Amino acid sequence: MTTAAADVLDYDEVLERFDPVLGLEVHVELNTATKMFCGCRVVFGAPPNTQVCPTCLGLPGALPSLNEKALESAVRIGLALGCAIRPWGRFARKNYFYPDMPKNYQISQYDEPIAENGALEVTLEDGTAVTVEIERAHMEEDTGKLTHIGSSDGRIGGADQSLVDFNRAGTPLIEIVTKPIVGTGARAPEVARAYVTALRELLGALGVSDVRMEQGSLRCDANVSLMAKGAQEFGTRTETKNVNSLRSVETAVRHEMRRQAAVLVNGGEILQETRHYQDDGTTKPGRIKETAADYRYFPEPDLVPVAPDPAWVQSLRATLPEPPARRRARLQAEWGFSDEVMRDVVNAGAVELIIESVEAGAGADAARGVWLSQLSRVANERGVALADLPITPAQVAKTLALVASGELTSKMAAQVIDGVLAGEGEPDAVVAQRGLKVVRDDGALQAAVDAALAQFPSEADAIREGRQQAIGPVMGAVMKAMKGQADGKAVRALILKSCGQG
Repeated sequence: MTTAAADVLDYDEVLERFDPVLGLEVHVELNTATKMFCGCRVVFGAPPNTQVCPTCLGLPGALPSLNEKALESAVRIGLALGCAIRPWGRFARKNYFYPDMPKNYQISQYDEPIAENGALEVTLEDGTAVTVEIERAHMEEDTGKLTHIGSSDGRIGGADQSLVDFNRAGTPLIEIVTKPIVGTGARAPEVARAYVTALRELLGALGVSDVRMEQGSLRCDANVSLMAKGAQEFGTRTETKNVNSLRSVETAVRHEMRRQAAVLVNGGEILQETRHYQDDGTTKPGRIKETAADYRYFPEPDLVPVAPDPAWVQSLRATLPEPPARRRARLQAEWGFSDEVMRDVVNAGAVELIIESVEAGAGADAARGVWLSQLSRVANERGVALADLPITPAQVAKTLALVASGELTSKMAAQVIDGVLAGEGEPDAVVAQRGLKVVRDDGALQAAVDAALAQFPSEADAIREGRQQAIGPVMGAVMKAMKGQADGKAVRALILKSCGQG
C-alpha cells in the first residue's frame, strides 16, 4: 500500500515486489598538507578564497604537478582494500560545468584508475559478515564549495544568491567505487551503512584522512535501483549525492527503495538522476545523471602518466596497519567487552581514546565509562567529535587513578573532568582548586553516621534486623552531611558496623 503523502511504498511491500541493487561511491579528502596539483595549503575553515593560486583556479598558462604524498596515500588505500595497483596510468579531464569548479573540468582518472578489483568485508549488527567488492579507487581533485543565501535550510532551493569559495578546489580526493551490491534484500540499507562505517574505520587506521563526515572530508554517493522479482537486468538507478553521516546513508537508501517502488507500482518510470538528501530523511531531485560519454573524457595533456615503482609499492604494503576488524576483535578480547559494548565504543569513535587511556594506566572498563558517558554527553552538547574535546586520555587516566587510590569518589572525578574541560588545568590542579578530597577523619564520619541513624530510626531498626535494603536514606544523609566528600563504600561499611551488621 502506498503512502500518498510521501509517495513511498511500505517497506515490506517493496521487498515482496523488488530486489534492491546498491552501488556506493565514497569520496575521501586526503589529509595532505597541500592540494593535489599545486602548492596551496589545505586548511579547513580558512577565510574564503584565501587558499588559492593560478593552478587551482585554472588560470591560463598554469600547469598542474602531482602531489607525491597523495599518490602514496592512494596506493596505501588500494593495498588495504586488496586491490591491484595499476603499474601505469594516465589522468583524464572530466568535462562538465558547475559554478564551484573553476576550470569547467575536473582532473580525475577514468579508464586507468590507480587501484582496482578489491574487497572489504563488513559486519552487520547481528554479526553477519558481508563482502563488498570494490571496482576501483582513483585519484581526482575536489571542487569548490557553494554557500546559498536566503533559503531556510542553507540549500539552493529558495536561495536568492549563492557565494562560491574555491579554497577546497584542488583538494586531493580518492573516490572508492563498489561493484553492484546484490542479494542483500531487506538489509540493503544496513549493508550500506556498515560498509561506509568499515571504510571510514579503515581509512582512519591508515591515517590518510581525518574522515570527518560532518566536515565533508568523507562523503558518500548512494546509487540505488530496483529489480522486479525474477528479473535479470538491473533497474534504472538514482544517485543520492554527498550524504554526510552514517545514519543518513542508511536512511537515504531505505527512502530511495520505497520511493522508487511507489513510482514503479504506479506505472511510472525511474529517471536516471542525481538526488539530494534532506534533513527529514527524504530525497529531492537534482539533475539528470550524465553518462560517461557526456563528460567527454580525454587524457590530461599537462600531466605525465603515473607509473608507481613496484618496489616502492611493496615498501608501502609493509606500512599497512593491522586490519581494523582484526584489531578490534583483539582489543575486545583484551578488554573483556561484550559485542554490544564494543559496537558502542566503535560508533562513538572512542577506540583510540580508550587505547591511549589504558596506555596511560587506566583500566579499560573505567576509561570506557568516562569516554562513553560524561564525555560523550559533553561532545554531543558542543557538537564536536569526542577526540576534539579539550581533554586528553592521559588526563582521564590520571583522574581515574585518583579514584582507584581512594583520593576521589566517582562524583568528585566527574567534577575534575568538568574542571579540565573548563580549562582549569591538570587534574591535580582542579582537585586543589575545587577542594575535592575524600574525608578520612574517622571521627567526623562516625559522627555523621550516628546523626543519620538518629534521623532515620525506622531504617536504623531495619538495618539492625538485617534488612540492608533500608540503608539508602541513611547513606544519603551521611553523604549530604559530608558534602559528597566521603567514600561510599566506607560509609556503607561504617553504617553496617554501627548497626551490628559489620
